[in-house]
Amino acid sequence: MKYTLAADARPQVNLLVAATLVSVAVWVVSFFVPVAVYVVYTLQLFATFVHEGAHAVAAFLTGSPVQSLTVSPDTSGMVWSQASGLAGLFISSAGYIGTTAFGTLLLVWMRYSFSSRIALYISAGFVAVMTFLFGFIAPFWNFLANVTFFSVVFTIFSGAVLAVGLAAIGRFATLKWVNFSLAFLAVQCLLNALFSLKALFVVSAYGQSSDAANMAAATGIPSLFWVALWTGISVLMIMAGIRLYATSRRRLADETLFLDQ
Repeated sequence: MKYTLAADARPQVNLLVAATLVSVAVWVVSFFVPVAVYVVYTLQLFATFVHEGAHAVAAFLTGSPVQSLTVSPDTSGMVWSQASGLAGLFISSAGYIGTTAFGTLLLVWMRYSFSSRIALYISAGFVAVMTFLFGFIAPFWNFLANVTFFSVVFTIFSGAVLAVGLAAIGRFATLKWVNFSLAFLAVQCLLNALFSLKALFVVSAYGQSSDAANMAAATGIPSLFWVALWTGISVLMIMAGIRLYATSRRRLADETLFLDQ
């Protein structure tokens, strides 16, 4: 079936294309201009908070205690949780899928013209809640089990900076820059999720510790299978998000009414 770009989607698609081009440019420039590295670094930290936050939320939903959530200076992260069986599988899968879902939801949010400021406030709130509950309260409640004091301090500091920064953009930036920031954030989440899955494939091929290795240990199914599965699900989610982004909102409403009949 052939799809065409809806007329009412063109302004938002142009915004998304601009955000994508800027995202790629920032990544390329960061290899040559030292200052640009800090922009990329901040975005990677945000994606790590989303990834680890998705693990923590999955643990919370399954009733599995979260002992800690930490983000490291090298942009890696870790969530310690007591879980087993299906709960453990759900939690291990939540990181990569959750990051892609977050970026896709931002696309849908923009397409339906919901407030970009509110979306930035929600993003800031998510980072703040994850930092306070699982990055601060949980580690000290569990007497810093499995984590170092430095990792907890860095998690609290970086989480606070990200939350305040996102909230400040939502509060003080002009609407034009708020919209662009949200599109930029969505693109970064999706690109980071795909790049992380690519890196996970290499890590899994060498049998190193990872979410996929945890799945393999729990199920006996090779870690590369889980990497391929998560990649496939992520690609499908992104395709669905782009499809919704480029389709007329009126057409979507008509299709929904037709399905309800």
